[in-house]
Amino acid sequence: MGAHCCQHHTSPPQTSRRYRRILWLALFINLGMFLVEIASGLRAGSVSLLADSLDFLGDAANYGISLVVLGSSLAARARASMIKAWTMGLFGVGVLASAIWHALTGGTPQAETMGFVGTAALLANLTVAGLLYAYRDGDSNMRSVWLCTRNDALGNIAVLLAALGVFGTGSAWPDLLVALIMATLALQAAWVVIRQARQELAATPTTSHPSTRSPSYRRANASGRS
Repeated sequence: MGAHCCQHHTSPPQTSRRYRRILWLALFINLGMFLVEIASGLRAGSVSLLADSLDFLGDAANYGISLVVLGSSLAARARASMIKAWTMGLFGVGVLASAIWHALTGGTPQAETMGFVGTAALLANLTVAGLLYAYRDGDSNMRSVWLCTRNDALGNIAVLLAALGVFGTGSAWPDLLVALIMATLALQAAWVVIRQARQELAATPTTSHPSTRSPSYRRANASGRS
C-alpha cells in the first residue's frame, strides 16, 4: 500500500452502477466460498480453512454494509468502517483461540482437501481483487473493502503453503502457523481502518451546537440583548 492510500477524501465514494455491481458480485462470491470452506474445513480438520471460511463470511457482511452506506456522508461511512474493523478484529481473536485449541487437542488435517479448496478460494478472491483494484483508494470505508479483499488473497496463498507443509511433514503445525498469520493480518487491518475512521470522524464538523456565525444565531443573540 502506497502513501497515497492514506489520503482522506470527504466526497462520497464512487457510486456508479459498475461499482455497485462489483460489490454485489463480491458479496455473493464470498457467501458461496464461506459455505464451501466451512464444510471442507470441518471435514478436513484444517484450522486455516476454517479461519478462511470465517473471513469469507465477515467479508460478505462487510460488502453488504458498504452497499448500504454507499453515497452516504463521510461520518456515516466512517461509522460503518468502525463496525467492519471491529468485525475483522474479532475474527483475528477467534482464529487465535481456534489455533490454540487445535494445538492442544492435536490431529493432522487433510492436505489434499486443503490444497483443492484453497486453490478455488484463491481464484475467487483474485477475481474480486481484480474487480476492486481500481477502487482501492479513498476513505476508510473503501479502504476497508480493499484490505478485506487483499487479506483474503494472501490468506488463500498461505492455505496452499500450509497444505504443502502438512503434506510434506505429516504434521499439523504448518496449518496452525498459517492460521496465526491470518489472525495477525486481520488484527493489523482492523487497526489501520479504525485509526483512519477515527481521523475522519474527528474531521467531521459537529452540528450539535448552532454556529456563532450563522444569521439565525446572530438574530437570536441580538434579540436577547435588547
